[in-house]
Amino acid sequence: MAHLDLTDIDYFLPDGRQLLSGVGFRVGDGVKTALIGPNGTGKTTLTRIVAGDITPDEGSVTRSGSLGVMRQFVGQLRDDSTVLDLLLSVSAPAVRTAATALDDAENAMIETDDEKTQLKYATALSDWGDIGGYDLEPFWDKVTMSALGMPFDRAKWRAASTLSGGEQKRLVLEALFAGNDQLLLLDEPDNYLDVPGKRWLERTIRDSDKSVLFISHDRELIANAATRIVTLEPGYNGATSWVHGGRFDSYYDARDDRNARLDELRRRWDEERVKLRALVLRLREKAKFNDGVAARYHAAQTRLARFEDAGPPEAVPVKQSVTVRLHGGRTAKRALVCTGLEMTGLMKPFDAEVWFGDRVAVLGSNGSGKSHFLRLLAGGGTDPEREHLPVQELALDPVPHTGKAVLGARVRPGLFAQTHTRPDLAGKTLLDILHLGNEHRDGMGREAASRALDRYGLARAAEQSYDVLSGGQQARVQILLLELSGATVLLLDEPTDNLDLLSADALQDAIAAFEGTVIAVTHDRWFARSFDRFLVFGSDGQVYESGEPVWDETRVKRAR
Repeated sequence: MAHLDLTDIDYFLPDGRQLLSGVGFRVGDGVKTALIGPNGTGKTTLTRIVAGDITPDEGSVTRSGSLGVMRQFVGQLRDDSTVLDLLLSVSAPAVRTAATALDDAENAMIETDDEKTQLKYATALSDWGDIGGYDLEPFWDKVTMSALGMPFDRAKWRAASTLSGGEQKRLVLEALFAGNDQLLLLDEPDNYLDVPGKRWLERTIRDSDKSVLFISHDRELIANAATRIVTLEPGYNGATSWVHGGRFDSYYDARDDRNARLDELRRRWDEERVKLRALVLRLREKAKFNDGVAARYHAAQTRLARFEDAGPPEAVPVKQSVTVRLHGGRTAKRALVCTGLEMTGLMKPFDAEVWFGDRVAVLGSNGSGKSHFLRLLAGGGTDPEREHLPVQELALDPVPHTGKAVLGARVRPGLFAQTHTRPDLAGKTLLDILHLGNEHRDGMGREAASRALDRYGLARAAEQSYDVLSGGQQARVQILLLELSGATVLLLDEPTDNLDLLSADALQDAIAAFEGTVIAVTHDRWFARSFDRFLVFGSDGQVYESGEPVWDETRVKRAR
């Protein structure tokens, strides 16, 4: 048995603004609940409150059953973190403590092999055994075999950074769903997963007997896995919550009906207040000349005061507006020519041509080299001219390759990074980022910068640093900087992963109007259907073009 109850949760940001206002809902035993809402409304903050990372200013969180937590960015541990560290990050706190003590004791033995150090090592070994550490290893072996196709003994010291984002997430998800925790809290579990991985996740959530609260912006995942939906809705005094007790197929109709009802209740409340105020004013004037009216006047005053003290009904949620304006510019007819190109060890050599104005979706399983391909292009290709240098201050790791990837004249690549890691933006507020500019883009006056941030729904976050923004807000900042950069080729690596539905729609509309070329790596089935060309990185190393999105390579191979 496992359940989660949140009651009247209030949370204020360090600058005094209220982020959450009276949020409350219940996740019952075995219920699969999707938590959705616009970027920046506090979804990740709410999960941190549930996990005990931060304390709400008001309200309470109660639960039964042990809690397993998957963070939004699972791989952000130490630079030298390993597969074992990833598995420990979703283990019980006592297991993590014992593992740390054992690791410290082993390192101490390497440096100093005296009796005191040996005793500490022996104690750490005993504690590891007492906590069930040795029993965990066969369990982790099943997890690594399922997620990575290799036994735990081979995988445990592998650097986590060598795994793709999807492999990291699959590893953690396999451990959580196969583990003993009966209540799971998953923040964007579908990010970085390829389509087979997303389908596996849909089945796993749906078929599990665990209680699951998960954040997602993937409409297909929500429709296939969630049995109820909680929406965080922006308000003038912080986000509130609304619970839809059905599935996603009835969500939009239920939300429209609710908003219409709230609008009608508020209209009636305003009309009643106008009537009561008019009555008080009328009786006040009469009471000046007729003492017999004084009692009715005071009664009307009391009635108005009680009415206003009770307050208006719940307000209709604030509608967030996002406007993306990607401009681009003319380039040579051939924007990209690949000849015998191979990312070393990831694929077989391939040829491809991308023409000015093409919208190319790059599809394929995780680890097939798609992000490496985009990173090579972002650096200007295999032999970049000065005009092909990236429009951002990105520290791009070199991509081992053979063959050629040549960008056309006037092609300036702009990269949307999948992981949102931007050292060039770290520690800077959004206003400062736009106001100061850099060698790639001009600075903006603060008024113009504020208007640009407002178009992206980021006005309230203007004084916050890039590091503390939600994943969706960071994604919108990256898109805004691409808008300002003068890029003529957009290289988008999973751009919709952290975007809410409204922002994803706005991005898709902007891409349609962009004067230039777009190459996007995506596992978003809905987003991919808006592209006109599909370059598939096959699991067998072959790279080929398809006339339609390819999610099931087995079926395509049989057809070929």
